[in-house]
Amino acid sequence: MTVDISPLALPRYGEPWTVDDLKRLPPDHTMKYEIIDGSLVVSPRAGVYHNGIAAKLCRLLTRQAPEHLLTSMESGVKVRGGATYFEPDALLVVEAAFNQREADHLHPSDVPIVIEVLSSSNRGHDLVTKRHYYAVAGIPQYWIADPDEQTLTVLVLGDDGAYAERAVVRPGEQWKSDEPFPLVIDPAEIF
Repeated sequence: MTVDISPLALPRYGEPWTVDDLKRLPPDHTMKYEIIDGSLVVSPRAGVYHNGIAAKLCRLLTRQAPEHLLTSMESGVKVRGGATYFEPDALLVVEAAFNQREADHLHPSDVPIVIEVLSSSNRGHDLVTKRHYYAVAGIPQYWIADPDEQTLTVLVLGDDGAYAERAVVRPGEQWKSDEPFPLVIDPAEIF
Protein backbone atom coordinates (compact mmCIF):
# COMPACT_ATOMS: atom_id res chain seq x y z
CA MET A 1 0.00 0.00 0.00
CA THR A 2 1.33 3.43 -0.88
CA VAL A 3 0.38 6.70 0.67
CA ASP A 4 0.30 9.79 -1.47
CA ILE A 5 1.85 12.61 0.50
CA SER A 6 1.64 16.01 -1.12
CA PRO A 7 3.76 18.83 0.22
CA LEU A 8 1.74 21.70 1.61
CA ALA A 9 1.86 24.83 -0.52
CA LEU A 10 0.99 27.37 2.13
CA PRO A 11 1.22 31.11 1.64
CA ARG A 12 4.70 32.55 1.65
CA TYR A 13 5.81 34.38 4.75
CA GLY A 14 3.91 37.66 4.99
CA GLU A 15 1.35 36.75 2.34
CA PRO A 16 -2.35 36.38 3.22
CA TRP A 17 -4.19 33.08 3.39
CA THR A 18 -6.79 32.47 0.68
CA VAL A 19 -9.56 29.94 0.08
CA ASP A 20 -7.23 28.26 -2.42
CA ASP A 21 -4.71 27.74 0.39
CA LEU A 22 -7.40 26.01 2.46
CA LYS A 23 -7.99 23.55 -0.37
CA ARG A 24 -4.33 22.50 -0.18
CA LEU A 25 -4.48 21.59 3.50
CA PRO A 26 -4.79 17.90 4.36
CA PRO A 27 -8.32 16.75 5.23
CA ASP A 28 -9.12 17.43 8.87
CA HIS A 29 -12.53 16.65 10.32
CA THR A 30 -11.59 17.75 13.83
CA MET A 31 -10.96 21.44 13.16
CA LYS A 32 -12.75 24.27 11.38
CA TYR A 33 -10.67 26.57 9.17
CA GLU A 34 -11.72 30.14 8.43
CA ILE A 35 -9.87 33.24 7.21
CA ILE A 36 -10.15 36.78 8.56
CA ASP A 37 -8.37 39.48 6.56
CA GLY A 38 -5.88 36.91 5.27
CA SER A 39 -5.15 35.38 8.68
CA LEU A 40 -5.96 31.72 9.27
CA VAL A 41 -8.32 31.04 12.20
CA VAL A 42 -8.52 27.45 13.42
CA SER A 43 -11.13 26.30 15.93
CA PRO A 44 -12.46 22.94 17.08
CA ARG A 45 -15.41 21.49 15.19
CA ALA A 46 -18.70 21.87 17.00
CA GLY A 47 -20.13 19.12 19.16
CA VAL A 48 -23.36 17.20 18.77
CA TYR A 49 -25.55 19.60 20.80
CA HIS A 50 -24.23 22.62 18.88
CA ASN A 51 -24.81 20.91 15.52
CA GLY A 52 -28.27 19.80 16.64
CA ILE A 53 -29.28 23.41 17.20
CA ALA A 54 -28.03 24.34 13.72
CA ALA A 55 -29.89 21.36 12.21
CA LYS A 56 -33.12 22.31 14.02
CA LEU A 57 -32.82 25.88 12.71
CA CYS A 58 -32.38 24.46 9.21
CA ARG A 59 -35.46 22.26 9.64
CA LEU A 60 -37.50 25.20 10.97
CA LEU A 61 -36.52 27.39 8.01
CA THR A 62 -36.98 24.59 5.47
CA ARG A 63 -40.57 24.04 6.59
CA GLN A 64 -41.42 27.70 5.98
CA ALA A 65 -39.15 28.83 3.13
CA PRO A 66 -40.29 29.23 -0.46
CA GLU A 67 -39.04 26.54 -2.85
CA HIS A 68 -36.28 28.70 -4.34
CA LEU A 69 -34.48 28.85 -0.98
CA LEU A 70 -32.53 26.01 0.65
CA THR A 71 -30.89 25.62 4.03
CA SER A 72 -27.34 24.37 4.44
CA MET A 73 -24.89 23.66 7.21
CA GLU A 74 -21.22 24.60 7.03
CA SER A 75 -21.18 25.80 3.44
CA GLY A 76 -18.43 28.40 3.12
CA VAL A 77 -19.04 32.07 2.36
CA LYS A 78 -16.25 34.21 0.96
CA VAL A 79 -16.39 37.93 1.76
CA ARG A 80 -14.11 40.87 1.03
CA GLY A 81 -12.56 39.56 -2.16
CA GLY A 82 -11.46 36.28 -0.66
CA ALA A 83 -9.39 37.74 2.18
CA THR A 84 -12.14 36.64 4.58
CA TYR A 85 -13.92 33.29 4.51
CA PHE A 86 -16.34 31.81 7.05
CA GLU A 87 -18.15 28.50 7.46
CA PRO A 88 -21.37 29.48 9.25
CA ASP A 89 -23.21 26.89 11.32
CA ALA A 90 -26.32 27.27 9.13
CA LEU A 91 -27.47 29.37 6.19
CA LEU A 92 -30.47 30.09 4.07
CA VAL A 93 -29.34 30.17 0.43
CA VAL A 94 -30.83 30.84 -3.00
CA GLU A 95 -31.08 27.36 -4.54
CA ALA A 96 -29.47 28.39 -7.84
CA ALA A 97 -26.20 29.07 -5.96
CA PHE A 98 -25.79 25.32 -5.44
CA ASN A 99 -25.82 24.66 -9.20
CA GLN A 100 -22.19 25.79 -9.60
CA ARG A 101 -20.31 22.47 -9.74
CA GLU A 102 -16.82 23.90 -9.35
CA ALA A 103 -17.64 26.48 -6.67
CA ASP A 104 -15.98 26.01 -3.29
CA HIS A 105 -17.91 28.75 -1.55
CA LEU A 106 -21.11 30.77 -1.68
CA HIS A 107 -21.36 34.43 -2.61
CA PRO A 108 -22.90 36.66 0.10
CA SER A 109 -25.53 37.95 -2.36
CA ASP A 110 -26.99 34.40 -2.43
CA VAL A 111 -27.36 34.25 1.37
CA PRO A 112 -30.40 36.04 2.86
CA ILE A 113 -29.81 34.60 6.37
CA VAL A 114 -26.59 33.46 8.00
CA ILE A 115 -26.72 31.70 11.39
CA GLU A 116 -24.09 31.10 14.05
CA VAL A 117 -24.58 29.02 17.20
CA LEU A 118 -22.49 30.41 20.03
CA SER A 119 -19.95 28.20 21.73
CA SER A 120 -17.81 28.90 24.75
CA SER A 121 -14.61 28.86 22.69
CA ASN A 122 -15.53 31.62 20.23
CA ARG A 123 -18.37 33.81 21.51
CA GLY A 124 -16.51 37.03 20.69
CA HIS A 125 -15.72 35.77 17.21
CA ASP A 126 -19.43 35.26 16.47
CA LEU A 127 -20.76 38.29 18.37
CA VAL A 128 -18.27 40.87 17.11
CA THR A 129 -16.04 39.74 14.25
CA LYS A 130 -18.54 37.80 12.17
CA ARG A 131 -21.25 40.37 12.86
CA HIS A 132 -19.00 43.00 11.31
CA TYR A 133 -17.97 40.98 8.26
CA TYR A 134 -21.43 39.60 7.49
CA ALA A 135 -22.74 43.18 7.55
CA VAL A 136 -19.92 44.41 5.29
CA ALA A 137 -20.77 41.54 2.91
CA GLY A 138 -24.38 42.77 2.78
CA ILE A 139 -26.06 39.62 4.14
CA PRO A 140 -29.57 40.87 5.07
CA GLN A 141 -30.03 38.90 8.31
CA TYR A 142 -27.67 37.45 10.89
CA TRP A 143 -29.17 35.11 13.48
CA ILE A 144 -27.28 34.19 16.64
CA ALA A 145 -28.44 31.16 18.64
CA ASP A 146 -27.17 31.18 22.23
CA PRO A 147 -27.48 27.73 23.84
CA ASP A 148 -26.50 29.04 27.30
CA GLU A 149 -29.14 31.77 27.39
CA GLN A 150 -31.52 29.82 25.14
CA THR A 151 -32.11 32.86 22.96
CA LEU A 152 -32.27 33.50 19.26
CA THR A 153 -31.14 37.01 18.36
CA VAL A 154 -32.24 38.29 14.95
CA LEU A 155 -30.11 41.06 13.47
CA VAL A 156 -31.26 42.89 10.35
CA LEU A 157 -29.02 44.92 8.07
CA GLY A 158 -29.92 48.59 8.11
CA ASP A 159 -29.51 51.30 5.48
CA ASP A 160 -26.34 52.38 7.30
CA GLY A 161 -24.70 49.01 6.54
CA ALA A 162 -24.76 47.85 10.16
CA TYR A 163 -26.91 45.24 11.87
CA ALA A 164 -29.68 46.35 14.20
CA GLU A 165 -31.28 43.99 16.69
CA ARG A 166 -34.76 43.10 15.48
CA ALA A 167 -35.64 40.53 18.16
CA VAL A 168 -34.31 38.45 21.01
CA VAL A 169 -36.61 35.47 21.35
CA ARG A 170 -36.79 32.84 24.11
CA PRO A 171 -38.48 29.41 24.19
CA GLY A 172 -42.25 29.81 24.44
CA GLU A 173 -42.18 33.20 22.67
CA GLN A 174 -43.09 33.49 19.02
CA TRP A 175 -41.40 35.89 16.65
CA LYS A 176 -43.15 36.61 13.38
CA SER A 177 -41.66 38.33 10.38
CA ASP A 178 -42.37 38.91 6.71
CA GLU A 179 -38.66 39.24 5.89
CA PRO A 180 -37.26 37.52 3.86
CA PHE A 181 -40.57 35.59 3.69
CA PRO A 182 -43.46 35.04 6.15
CA LEU A 183 -42.12 32.97 9.03
CA VAL A 184 -42.80 32.18 12.67
CA ILE A 185 -40.00 31.27 15.05
CA ASP A 186 -40.27 29.82 18.56
CA PRO A 187 -36.91 28.86 20.09
CA ALA A 188 -38.68 25.99 21.89
CA GLU A 189 -38.24 24.18 18.56
CA ILE A 190 -34.50 24.84 18.67
CA PHE A 191 -33.30 24.39 22.26
